[in-house]
Amino acid sequence: MAKFTFNMPDVGEGVAEAEIVGWHVKPGDTISEDQHLVDVMTDKATIDIESPVSGKVLEVAGAEGDTISVGAMLLVIEVEGEVDEGAHEEAPAPKSEIVEERIEVETSDASDADDALAADPDPEPLPAPTPAPEPRHEAKVLASPAVRQRARELGIDLGEVKPAEDGRIRHGDLDAFLAYNAGGGFAPAGRARADETIKVIGLRKRIAQNMAASKRHIPHFSYVEECDVTALEALRADLNAHRGSKPKLTMLPLLVSAICKTIPQFPMINARYDDEANVVTRHGSVHLGMATQTDNGLMVPVIRDAQAKNLWQIANEIQRLASAARDGCAKSEELSGSTLTITSLGPLGGVATTPVINRPEVAIIGPNRIIERPMFVPDGMGGERIEKRKLMNISISCDHRVVDGYDAASFIQELKKLLETPVLLLAN
Repeated sequence: MAKFTFNMPDVGEGVAEAEIVGWHVKPGDTISEDQHLVDVMTDKATIDIESPVSGKVLEVAGAEGDTISVGAMLLVIEVEGEVDEGAHEEAPAPKSEIVEERIEVETSDASDADDALAADPDPEPLPAPTPAPEPRHEAKVLASPAVRQRARELGIDLGEVKPAEDGRIRHGDLDAFLAYNAGGGFAPAGRARADETIKVIGLRKRIAQNMAASKRHIPHFSYVEECDVTALEALRADLNAHRGSKPKLTMLPLLVSAICKTIPQFPMINARYDDEANVVTRHGSVHLGMATQTDNGLMVPVIRDAQAKNLWQIANEIQRLASAARDGCAKSEELSGSTLTITSLGPLGGVATTPVINRPEVAIIGPNRIIERPMFVPDGMGGERIEKRKLMNISISCDHRVVDGYDAASFIQELKKLLETPVLLLAN
Protein backbone atom coordinates (compact mmCIF):
# COMPACT_ATOMS: atom_id res chain seq x y z
CA MET A 1 0.00 0.00 0.00
CA ALA A 2 1.15 3.54 -0.68
CA LYS A 3 -0.04 7.09 -0.11
CA PHE A 4 -1.12 9.17 -3.09
CA THR A 5 -1.36 12.94 -2.66
CA PHE A 6 -3.97 14.50 -4.92
CA ASN A 7 -3.34 18.22 -5.28
CA MET A 8 -5.85 20.89 -6.23
CA PRO A 9 -5.82 20.83 -10.06
CA ASP A 10 -5.45 23.87 -12.30
CA VAL A 11 -8.99 24.61 -13.53
CA GLY A 12 -7.79 27.18 -16.08
CA GLU A 13 -8.89 30.76 -16.79
CA GLY A 14 -6.14 32.13 -14.55
CA VAL A 15 -7.73 30.79 -11.35
CA ALA A 16 -5.21 30.66 -8.50
CA GLU A 17 -7.47 29.44 -5.69
CA ALA A 18 -10.94 28.08 -5.04
CA GLU A 19 -13.35 27.78 -2.14
CA ILE A 20 -14.44 24.37 -0.88
CA VAL A 21 -18.25 24.37 -0.93
CA GLY A 22 -19.11 20.68 -0.49
CA TRP A 23 -17.26 17.45 0.31
CA HIS A 24 -18.71 14.20 -1.04
CA VAL A 25 -16.19 11.95 0.73
CA LYS A 26 -14.58 11.82 4.17
CA PRO A 27 -11.56 10.12 5.74
CA GLY A 28 -12.12 6.37 5.87
CA ASP A 29 -14.25 6.20 2.71
CA THR A 30 -13.31 3.80 -0.06
CA ILE A 31 -13.46 5.54 -3.42
CA SER A 32 -13.14 4.58 -7.05
CA GLU A 33 -11.45 6.28 -9.97
CA ASP A 34 -13.53 9.17 -11.43
CA GLN A 35 -15.70 9.33 -8.30
CA HIS A 36 -17.02 12.79 -7.41
CA LEU A 37 -14.90 14.03 -4.50
CA VAL A 38 -15.62 17.68 -3.82
CA ASP A 39 -17.30 20.83 -5.21
CA VAL A 40 -15.17 23.97 -5.33
CA MET A 41 -16.18 27.49 -6.33
CA THR A 42 -13.96 29.91 -8.23
CA ASP A 43 -14.75 33.44 -9.31
CA LYS A 44 -16.09 31.91 -12.51
CA ALA A 45 -18.20 28.90 -11.56
CA THR A 46 -18.72 25.86 -9.31
CA ILE A 47 -16.55 22.91 -10.39
CA ASP A 48 -16.82 19.18 -9.64
CA ILE A 49 -13.47 17.52 -8.79
CA GLU A 50 -13.18 13.78 -9.52
CA SER A 51 -10.66 11.26 -8.22
CA PRO A 52 -7.82 10.18 -10.52
CA VAL A 53 -7.33 6.90 -8.60
CA SER A 54 -9.13 4.27 -6.55
CA GLY A 55 -8.33 3.72 -2.88
CA LYS A 56 -9.13 4.79 0.66
CA VAL A 57 -9.36 8.43 1.75
CA LEU A 58 -6.86 9.14 4.55
CA GLU A 59 -7.00 12.92 4.77
CA VAL A 60 -8.87 15.86 3.26
CA ALA A 61 -7.71 19.47 3.14
CA GLY A 62 -9.96 21.92 4.90
CA ALA A 63 -13.65 22.23 5.65
CA GLU A 64 -16.47 23.74 3.68
CA GLY A 65 -15.85 27.45 3.35
CA ASP A 66 -12.05 27.17 3.36
CA THR A 67 -9.98 28.44 0.42
CA ILE A 68 -7.39 26.20 -1.21
CA SER A 69 -4.67 27.22 -3.65
CA VAL A 70 -4.07 25.51 -6.98
CA GLY A 71 -1.33 22.93 -6.44
CA ALA A 72 -1.96 22.55 -2.70
CA MET A 73 -2.85 19.18 -1.20
CA LEU A 74 -6.53 18.36 -1.65
CA LEU A 75 -6.69 14.71 -0.49
CA VAL A 76 -4.36 11.94 0.61
CA ILE A 77 -5.49 8.54 -0.70
CA GLU A 78 -4.18 5.10 0.22
CA VAL A 79 -3.73 3.07 -2.95
CA GLU A 80 -2.54 -0.43 -3.75
CA GLY A 81 0.97 -0.90 -5.16
CA GLU A 82 3.50 1.82 -5.81
CA VAL A 83 2.57 5.46 -6.37
CA ASP A 84 3.05 6.73 -9.90
CA GLU A 85 5.23 9.83 -9.65
CA GLY A 86 2.89 11.90 -11.82
CA ALA A 87 1.45 15.33 -11.88
CA HIS A 88 -0.64 14.73 -8.78
CA GLU A 89 2.14 13.36 -6.57
CA GLU A 90 3.60 16.26 -4.62
CA ALA A 91 4.42 16.85 -1.00
CA PRO A 92 1.35 18.00 0.92
CA ALA A 93 1.14 21.76 1.22
CA PRO A 94 1.77 23.07 4.73
CA LYS A 95 -1.36 23.99 6.56
CA SER A 96 -0.36 27.64 6.46
CA GLU A 97 -0.85 27.57 2.69
CA ILE A 98 -4.53 26.74 3.06
CA VAL A 99 -6.02 30.19 3.45
CA GLU A 100 -9.02 30.28 5.73
CA GLU A 101 -11.62 32.95 4.90
CA ARG A 102 -14.77 33.48 6.88
CA ILE A 103 -17.43 36.15 6.99
CA GLU A 104 -17.81 37.77 10.37
CA VAL A 105 -21.49 37.22 11.19
CA GLU A 106 -23.13 38.97 14.09
CA THR A 107 -24.52 36.44 16.53
CA SER A 108 -26.44 36.55 19.72
CA ASP A 109 -24.91 36.45 23.17
CA ALA A 110 -25.74 32.74 23.20
CA SER A 111 -23.36 32.17 20.27
CA ASP A 112 -20.61 34.09 22.10
CA ALA A 113 -21.19 31.82 25.09
CA ASP A 114 -20.84 28.79 22.81
CA ASP A 115 -17.46 30.12 21.61
CA ALA A 116 -16.29 30.53 25.20
CA LEU A 117 -17.37 27.02 26.06
CA ALA A 118 -15.51 25.66 23.03
CA ALA A 119 -12.31 27.39 24.19
CA ASP A 120 -12.61 26.35 27.84
CA PRO A 121 -12.75 22.56 28.38
CA ASP A 122 -14.00 22.98 31.95
CA PRO A 123 -16.19 26.09 31.98
CA GLU A 124 -17.78 27.51 35.07
CA PRO A 125 -21.50 26.67 35.25
CA LEU A 126 -23.73 29.50 34.11
CA PRO A 127 -25.82 31.12 36.85
CA ALA A 128 -29.41 29.95 37.02
CA PRO A 129 -31.91 32.43 35.57
CA THR A 130 -33.64 34.62 38.09
CA PRO A 131 -37.18 33.28 38.59
CA ALA A 132 -40.02 35.52 37.51
CA PRO A 133 -41.77 37.30 40.36
CA GLU A 134 -44.90 35.68 41.67
CA PRO A 135 -48.14 37.27 40.46
CA ARG A 136 -49.55 39.55 43.10
CA HIS A 137 -52.54 37.30 44.06
CA GLU A 138 -50.95 33.83 43.81
CA ALA A 139 -50.27 33.54 47.53
CA LYS A 140 -54.01 33.80 48.23
CA VAL A 141 -55.10 30.92 46.02
CA LEU A 142 -54.70 27.14 46.16
CA ALA A 143 -52.88 25.54 43.23
CA SER A 144 -50.30 22.85 42.63
CA PRO A 145 -46.73 23.83 41.67
CA ALA A 146 -47.37 22.60 38.11
CA VAL A 147 -50.43 24.82 37.76
CA ARG A 148 -48.54 27.80 39.18
CA GLN A 149 -45.65 27.22 36.77
CA ARG A 150 -48.01 27.02 33.81
CA ALA A 151 -49.77 30.20 34.89
CA ARG A 152 -46.43 32.00 35.12
CA GLU A 153 -45.49 30.86 31.60
CA LEU A 154 -48.82 32.13 30.26
CA GLY A 155 -48.62 35.39 32.19
CA ILE A 156 -51.87 34.67 34.06
CA ASP A 157 -52.54 36.10 37.50
CA LEU A 158 -54.07 33.18 39.42
CA GLY A 159 -56.04 35.67 41.47
CA GLU A 160 -58.12 36.32 38.35
CA VAL A 161 -58.94 32.63 37.78
CA LYS A 162 -62.14 31.26 39.29
CA PRO A 163 -61.79 27.65 40.53
CA ALA A 164 -64.51 25.21 39.52
CA GLU A 165 -64.61 23.38 42.89
CA ASP A 166 -63.21 23.29 46.43
CA GLY A 167 -61.30 26.55 45.95
CA ARG A 168 -58.30 24.84 44.31
CA ILE A 169 -57.25 25.96 40.78
CA ARG A 170 -56.55 23.09 38.41
CA HIS A 171 -55.35 22.89 34.81
CA GLY A 172 -58.96 22.70 33.62
CA ASP A 173 -59.63 26.06 35.30
CA LEU A 174 -56.70 27.57 33.38
CA ASP A 175 -58.08 26.10 30.14
CA ALA A 176 -61.49 27.61 30.83
CA PHE A 177 -59.92 30.96 31.66
CA LEU A 178 -57.99 30.94 28.36
CA ALA A 179 -61.10 29.95 26.40
CA TYR A 180 -63.15 32.84 27.81
CA ASN A 181 -60.30 35.32 27.57
CA ALA A 182 -58.94 34.47 24.11
CA GLY A 183 -58.49 38.13 23.29
CA GLY A 184 -56.57 38.85 26.45
CA GLY A 185 -53.18 37.88 25.01
CA PHE A 186 -52.63 34.95 27.41
CA ALA A 187 -51.73 32.39 24.74
CA PRO A 188 -47.97 32.26 24.02
CA ALA A 189 -46.90 33.99 20.81
CA GLY A 190 -44.75 31.03 19.78
CA ARG A 191 -42.27 28.41 20.91
CA ALA A 192 -38.56 28.86 21.46
CA ARG A 193 -36.19 27.08 19.10
CA ALA A 194 -32.61 26.06 19.60
CA ASP A 195 -30.00 28.55 18.37
CA GLU A 196 -28.38 27.68 15.03
CA THR A 197 -24.87 28.44 13.82
CA ILE A 198 -24.71 28.48 10.02
CA LYS A 199 -21.40 28.77 8.22
CA VAL A 200 -21.44 31.33 5.39
CA ILE A 201 -19.93 29.56 2.37
CA GLY A 202 -20.24 29.26 -1.38
CA LEU A 203 -22.61 31.57 -3.23
CA ARG A 204 -23.96 33.04 0.02
CA LYS A 205 -20.39 34.03 0.95
CA ARG A 206 -19.77 35.61 -2.47
CA ILE A 207 -23.01 37.59 -2.19
CA ALA A 208 -22.00 38.84 1.25
CA GLN A 209 -18.57 39.89 -0.01
CA ASN A 210 -19.98 41.64 -3.11
CA MET A 211 -22.67 43.50 -1.19
CA ALA A 212 -20.19 44.62 1.46
CA ALA A 213 -17.78 45.85 -1.24
CA SER A 214 -20.57 47.74 -3.01
CA LYS A 215 -21.69 49.55 0.13
CA ARG A 216 -18.10 50.18 1.23
CA HIS A 217 -16.88 51.66 -2.06
CA ILE A 218 -19.98 53.22 -3.65
CA PRO A 219 -21.73 56.33 -2.29
CA HIS A 220 -25.31 55.31 -3.00
CA PHE A 221 -28.28 57.57 -3.44
CA SER A 222 -31.82 56.51 -4.31
CA TYR A 223 -34.71 58.16 -6.12
CA VAL A 224 -38.33 56.92 -6.26
CA GLU A 225 -41.13 58.00 -8.62
CA GLU A 226 -44.76 56.92 -8.92
CA CYS A 227 -46.00 55.75 -12.32
CA ASP A 228 -49.57 55.19 -13.50
CA VAL A 229 -49.38 51.83 -15.29
CA THR A 230 -53.12 51.39 -15.93
CA ALA A 231 -52.70 51.76 -19.70
CA LEU A 232 -49.54 49.62 -19.67
CA GLU A 233 -51.37 46.79 -17.90
CA ALA A 234 -54.22 47.06 -20.44
CA LEU A 235 -51.69 46.81 -23.27
CA ARG A 236 -50.07 43.79 -21.64
CA ALA A 237 -53.47 42.08 -21.34
CA ASP A 238 -54.21 42.73 -25.05
CA LEU A 239 -50.81 41.41 -26.14
CA ASN A 240 -51.23 38.26 -24.04
CA ALA A 241 -54.73 37.67 -25.41
CA HIS A 242 -53.29 37.49 -28.94
CA ARG A 243 -49.85 36.02 -28.24
CA GLY A 244 -50.48 32.62 -29.87
CA SER A 245 -47.49 30.37 -29.13
CA LYS A 246 -45.39 33.21 -27.77
CA PRO A 247 -44.53 33.33 -24.04
CA LYS A 248 -46.91 35.13 -21.68
CA LEU A 249 -45.76 38.67 -21.03
CA THR A 250 -45.14 39.80 -17.48
CA MET A 251 -44.42 43.40 -16.56
CA LEU A 252 -40.65 42.79 -16.71
CA PRO A 253 -40.19 42.60 -20.53
CA LEU A 254 -42.14 45.85 -20.91
CA LEU A 255 -39.89 47.51 -18.34
CA VAL A 256 -36.75 46.20 -20.03
CA SER A 257 -37.95 47.53 -23.39
CA ALA A 258 -38.73 50.94 -21.85
CA ILE A 259 -35.30 51.08 -20.19
CA CYS A 260 -33.53 50.27 -23.46
CA LYS A 261 -35.46 53.02 -25.28
CA THR A 262 -34.56 55.57 -22.58
CA ILE A 263 -30.86 54.73 -22.12
CA PRO A 264 -29.53 56.50 -25.29
CA GLN A 265 -30.52 59.86 -23.77
CA PHE A 266 -28.72 59.02 -20.51
CA PRO A 267 -25.55 57.05 -21.31
CA MET A 268 -24.13 57.68 -17.82
CA ILE A 269 -26.75 55.26 -16.40
CA ASN A 270 -25.53 52.36 -18.58
CA ALA A 271 -21.92 52.47 -17.40
CA ARG A 272 -19.25 50.77 -15.32
CA TYR A 273 -16.74 52.55 -13.08
CA ASP A 274 -13.23 51.20 -12.59
CA ASP A 275 -12.39 53.10 -9.40
CA GLU A 276 -8.82 51.79 -9.34
CA ALA A 277 -8.01 53.13 -12.81
CA ASN A 278 -10.41 56.06 -12.30
CA VAL A 279 -12.12 55.33 -15.65
CA VAL A 280 -15.84 55.32 -16.49
CA THR A 281 -16.93 53.29 -19.50
CA ARG A 282 -20.29 54.28 -20.99
CA HIS A 283 -21.52 51.24 -22.88
CA GLY A 284 -23.27 51.48 -26.23
CA SER A 285 -25.09 48.15 -25.76
CA VAL A 286 -27.38 47.33 -22.87
CA HIS A 287 -26.31 44.09 -21.21
CA LEU A 288 -29.03 44.01 -18.59
CA GLY A 289 -28.45 42.04 -15.39
CA MET A 290 -31.59 40.46 -13.95
CA ALA A 291 -31.42 39.79 -10.21
CA THR A 292 -32.87 36.30 -9.71
CA GLN A 293 -33.60 34.56 -6.41
CA THR A 294 -32.54 30.90 -6.33
CA ASP A 295 -32.42 28.24 -3.62
CA ASN A 296 -28.69 28.94 -3.26
CA GLY A 297 -29.00 32.73 -3.11
CA LEU A 298 -29.18 35.73 -5.41
CA MET A 299 -27.77 35.35 -8.93
CA VAL A 300 -27.67 37.91 -11.76
CA PRO A 301 -27.97 36.35 -15.24
CA VAL A 302 -27.44 38.81 -18.08
CA ILE A 303 -29.71 39.61 -21.05
CA ARG A 304 -27.10 40.33 -23.74
CA ASP A 305 -27.84 43.19 -26.16
CA ALA A 306 -31.27 43.75 -24.68
CA GLN A 307 -31.68 46.86 -26.86
CA ALA A 308 -31.65 44.67 -30.00
CA LYS A 309 -34.52 42.41 -28.86
CA ASN A 310 -38.27 42.83 -29.21
CA LEU A 311 -40.77 42.21 -26.39
CA TRP A 312 -41.23 38.53 -27.15
CA GLN A 313 -37.49 37.89 -27.50
CA ILE A 314 -36.88 39.65 -24.18
CA ALA A 315 -39.63 37.53 -22.55
CA ASN A 316 -38.07 34.32 -23.93
CA GLU A 317 -34.62 35.32 -22.69
CA ILE A 318 -35.93 36.19 -19.22
CA GLN A 319 -37.58 32.78 -18.90
CA ARG A 320 -34.53 30.92 -20.20
CA LEU A 321 -32.01 32.71 -18.00
CA ALA A 322 -34.17 32.56 -14.87
CA SER A 323 -34.66 28.80 -15.31
CA ALA A 324 -30.94 28.24 -15.92
CA ALA A 325 -30.04 30.21 -12.79
CA ARG A 326 -32.54 28.37 -10.60
CA ASP A 327 -31.51 24.97 -11.98
CA GLY A 328 -27.84 25.75 -11.40
CA CYS A 329 -26.90 25.29 -15.06
CA ALA A 330 -26.25 28.91 -16.06
CA LYS A 331 -22.90 29.33 -17.82
CA SER A 332 -20.27 31.66 -16.40
CA GLU A 333 -20.58 34.02 -19.38
CA GLU A 334 -24.34 34.26 -18.68
CA LEU A 335 -23.61 35.48 -15.15
CA SER A 336 -21.10 38.23 -15.89
CA GLY A 337 -20.59 41.35 -17.98
CA SER A 338 -23.78 43.26 -17.12
CA THR A 339 -23.79 47.04 -17.63
CA LEU A 340 -27.02 47.80 -15.73
CA THR A 341 -29.18 45.69 -13.41
CA ILE A 342 -32.91 45.47 -12.76
CA THR A 343 -34.19 43.89 -9.55
CA SER A 344 -37.81 43.11 -8.76
CA LEU A 345 -39.52 41.30 -5.90
CA GLY A 346 -42.72 40.91 -7.91
CA PRO A 347 -45.84 40.98 -5.71
CA LEU A 348 -43.58 41.36 -2.64
CA GLY A 349 -42.03 44.51 -4.09
CA GLY A 350 -43.28 46.86 -1.40
CA VAL A 351 -43.98 50.57 -1.78
CA ALA A 352 -40.35 51.56 -2.40
CA THR A 353 -36.93 49.92 -2.37
CA THR A 354 -33.34 51.13 -2.14
CA PRO A 355 -31.47 48.37 -4.00
CA VAL A 356 -27.70 47.90 -3.71
CA ILE A 357 -25.70 48.58 -6.89
CA ASN A 358 -24.13 45.60 -8.64
CA ARG A 359 -20.51 46.82 -8.61
CA PRO A 360 -18.80 47.98 -10.88
CA GLU A 361 -22.04 49.18 -12.46
CA VAL A 362 -23.25 52.65 -11.49
CA ALA A 363 -27.03 52.14 -11.30
CA ILE A 364 -29.70 49.58 -10.44
CA ILE A 365 -33.43 49.89 -11.13
CA GLY A 366 -36.13 48.40 -8.89
CA PRO A 367 -39.79 48.27 -9.92
CA ASN A 368 -42.13 47.86 -6.97
CA ARG A 369 -45.54 46.30 -6.39
CA ILE A 370 -48.53 47.45 -8.47
CA ILE A 371 -51.38 48.72 -6.30
CA GLU A 372 -54.84 50.08 -7.10
CA ARG A 373 -55.77 53.45 -5.70
CA PRO A 374 -58.36 56.19 -6.42
CA MET A 375 -56.87 59.09 -8.37
CA PHE A 376 -58.06 62.38 -9.85
CA VAL A 377 -58.07 62.14 -13.67
CA PRO A 378 -59.32 64.54 -16.39
CA ASP A 379 -63.02 64.05 -17.18
CA GLY A 380 -62.71 65.34 -20.76
CA MET A 381 -64.75 68.44 -20.05
CA GLY A 382 -62.13 70.55 -18.37
CA GLY A 383 -62.72 69.09 -14.95
CA GLU A 384 -61.65 66.02 -13.00
CA ARG A 385 -63.19 62.83 -11.76
CA ILE A 386 -62.09 60.13 -9.34
CA GLU A 387 -61.09 56.85 -10.97
CA LYS A 388 -59.45 53.61 -9.84
CA ARG A 389 -55.92 53.45 -11.30
CA LYS A 390 -53.02 51.00 -11.17
CA LEU A 391 -49.90 52.59 -9.73
CA MET A 392 -46.33 51.37 -9.41
CA ASN A 393 -43.27 53.07 -7.91
CA ILE A 394 -39.96 52.88 -9.75
CA SER A 395 -36.82 53.01 -7.58
CA ILE A 396 -33.29 53.67 -8.78
CA SER A 397 -30.03 53.61 -6.83
CA CYS A 398 -27.01 55.34 -8.37
CA ASP A 399 -23.30 55.80 -7.76
CA HIS A 400 -23.04 59.48 -6.84
CA ARG A 401 -19.43 59.59 -8.06
CA VAL A 402 -20.68 59.09 -11.62
CA VAL A 403 -24.40 59.94 -11.70
CA ASP A 404 -25.81 63.25 -10.47
CA GLY A 405 -29.19 63.41 -8.80
CA TYR A 406 -30.59 65.54 -11.62
CA ASP A 407 -29.57 62.94 -14.22
CA ALA A 408 -31.11 60.07 -12.25
CA ALA A 409 -34.37 61.97 -11.78
CA SER A 410 -34.46 62.99 -15.47
CA PHE A 411 -33.88 59.38 -16.54
CA ILE A 412 -36.75 58.11 -14.38
CA GLN A 413 -39.07 60.89 -15.63
CA GLU A 414 -38.40 59.87 -19.25
CA LEU A 415 -38.94 56.24 -18.31
CA LYS A 416 -42.22 57.23 -16.67
CA LYS A 417 -43.42 58.86 -19.91
CA LEU A 418 -42.95 55.60 -21.79
CA LEU A 419 -44.66 53.53 -19.09
CA GLU A 420 -47.63 55.89 -18.92
CA THR A 421 -47.90 56.17 -22.73
CA PRO A 422 -47.16 52.53 -23.65
CA VAL A 423 -48.04 52.87 -27.34
CA LEU A 424 -44.61 54.52 -27.65
CA LEU A 425 -43.01 51.21 -26.64
CA LEU A 426 -44.24 49.66 -29.85
CA ALA A 427 -43.18 52.59 -32.05
CA ASN A 428 -39.84 52.69 -33.80
